[in-house]
Amino acid sequence: VGRKRQRRVVVPQVQGTGGSSAVSKCSAAARGYIQDRFLRLLAGRRRRRAPLIHRGYYIRARAVDHCVQDFLLKTHSLPRTQILSLGAGFDSLYFRLKDMGLLHHTVVYEVDFPNVACQKATLIKRMKELSALVGHTGGEGLGAITFSGEDYKLLGVDLSELSELERTLEEAGLNNEIPTLFIAEVVLAYMENTRSDALIQWAAEHFPRACFLVYEQVHPEDPFGRVMQQHFSQLNSALRSLAQYPDCEAQQRRFLGKGWTECSVMDMNEFFTCCIPEDEQRRVQTLEPFDEYEEWHLKCSHYFVLAASKGMEPSWTPLLPSVTVPHHAGPVGVAGTVPAAVCARLSGLPGLRRYGHHSVLIKPNVILTTGGFGEENGQHCRMRNFHMLSKHAGYWKAVCVTQNIPDKRWGERLYHTVSCLSDTLALVVGGRTSPSSAGLGMLWLKFPETCNASDPDDVAVELVSLQPAAEAAALRWRHSTTEMTFKGEQYLFVYGGRSALEPVLGDWYFLHTPELSYTVIAVEGPVPESRHSHSACSWEGGVLIAGGLGAAERPLGSVFLLRELEHGFQWQTIETHPPLVPRYSHTAHVHEGKLLLVGGVWFHASSVPGITVIDLMTGLCLDYVINAEHLEWPLMLHNHSSVFLPNEKELLVIGGGGNCFSFGTHLNPEPVALSLSSILISH
Repeated sequence: VGRKRQRRVVVPQVQGTGGSSAVSKCSAAARGYIQDRFLRLLAGRRRRRAPLIHRGYYIRARAVDHCVQDFLLKTHSLPRTQILSLGAGFDSLYFRLKDMGLLHHTVVYEVDFPNVACQKATLIKRMKELSALVGHTGGEGLGAITFSGEDYKLLGVDLSELSELERTLEEAGLNNEIPTLFIAEVVLAYMENTRSDALIQWAAEHFPRACFLVYEQVHPEDPFGRVMQQHFSQLNSALRSLAQYPDCEAQQRRFLGKGWTECSVMDMNEFFTCCIPEDEQRRVQTLEPFDEYEEWHLKCSHYFVLAASKGMEPSWTPLLPSVTVPHHAGPVGVAGTVPAAVCARLSGLPGLRRYGHHSVLIKPNVILTTGGFGEENGQHCRMRNFHMLSKHAGYWKAVCVTQNIPDKRWGERLYHTVSCLSDTLALVVGGRTSPSSAGLGMLWLKFPETCNASDPDDVAVELVSLQPAAEAAALRWRHSTTEMTFKGEQYLFVYGGRSALEPVLGDWYFLHTPELSYTVIAVEGPVPESRHSHSACSWEGGVLIAGGLGAAERPLGSVFLLRELEHGFQWQTIETHPPLVPRYSHTAHVHEGKLLLVGGVWFHASSVPGITVIDLMTGLCLDYVINAEHLEWPLMLHNHSSVFLPNEKELLVIGGGGNCFSFGTHLNPEPVALSLSSILISH
């Protein structure tokens, strides 16, 4: 973001908005994500960013460093090489490489707009720690050269003026005949395509031995991509390349068609999985309390790293591995579409713009929504009040149940569960306030038999007093709580999730209802991998568990049935064909022997999850795309809740969305009805 904003409105001081990228990298370095003591000197100002931003800038820095250091390592035996960083802004790359002793025979050239280059040159001269590293040979003031050291040249040129760029680089000593690494880190996307294409082709034609490294955005048309595009447009910095080059394959074709002979490309989920060692992955995942997995993976699926090359030694051509995690070409066997529509004639207080909440059908046509993080009176906050939706004469009415709920009891919780045990009683299990807090225990919700949105009587909230053996069942979030039976008795099955101490849980509890006594029941069979953000449904007295996020923060594609036996239960794997694409943060429902998975997040960047229907008898797995063309806003189907209305064969999706990296918060503004009548044909 920062670099392009420097191009549009360059302020005299580095502290202006143009340095936001450097400030974010500086914040990530301060928290230990990246090792870079020079960022604080170049950023000018300091500001603590959120953990999600830290991860985003970590993966960006890691991808660029991976390719740069690979280039330097593989050309180490050559007498001379050079690096040309296009649109370098206030990047610290040269100083880090110099400090690490990696520039014995490499000259670094940095190019940016003249006013940016002048600001950076002034900074370098003023900071002894920087000027001592780079040395000084005079030479600046010669045309566009704003700073000149023995192995560092800082040039002020508009990248879109190719002839001027070529002349200035020649003046500064760039040698077309030696191996050259071009770096374009979030730069080309902001240029007119004809100009960025010309730059890519010029580099291929004029440098016989070269590599070209690109890091930038991708996938503009899915819901997250639309929010991303809108953000940059509002900054007057439109992403110009995305219409013509919307995905990784198009970018690869672009470079191969412009004179480059080899080209590897991967999105950042693939890069994190394939190119970062597992111990380093674990280190990063434990640096700060973190609970924004959906936004992290969506951000990573909307950025890519590309390494193209030509004329280099065949033994070391790829800067990126050519074998990546398997691509899914598209949802296997897309069986059709499901229409989405805003609820007809919905009236009453909105209050349903939220995520991390829970919605439950407490009686026919009456839905209670609790908790989450959302928007109320124009402010983003944790949601304390309950909301009731009820249907009368074919349309829904929403009201806020605003009784005084004591803070200590309700706790404004996210990622909890609510199980309806009768028309007048529901149980809240777990949830959290912040990711560093302990789980919030259990609450009874008691409501009168007449409770609906027309007459929203108070919902009484009471703390549940649990026996010590059952307390751990409640100190979790992103778990599931499912009604089940054993020997004719009713139980709740609490499974998985995470806690402040454990990033993923694989344990379970049987709680006998209604007194919630902890009961030990034998369970045999292969134990499912620990998971959170999975789905769980009651089926034939047992429990169906599908998907989830596993221990390495990778989506899971397994489906398990906890099946009743004579003396206990057995975990049984349900094989699906084609295999279920791994996902998490979805919702699920069972109808007439079919498991319906709604939305979620997957690493399958060419599309977003719609509705998957699994036939529990045959294992047949069919994907349906959700047609949201009649909605005036992007429909984000993660961190949502959904309620299945069997008589109408309709799903009501409530809330969903989240913090879209640095692009702003998107919350689905209204409940959406998904008509399933065409895909749930009774046999």
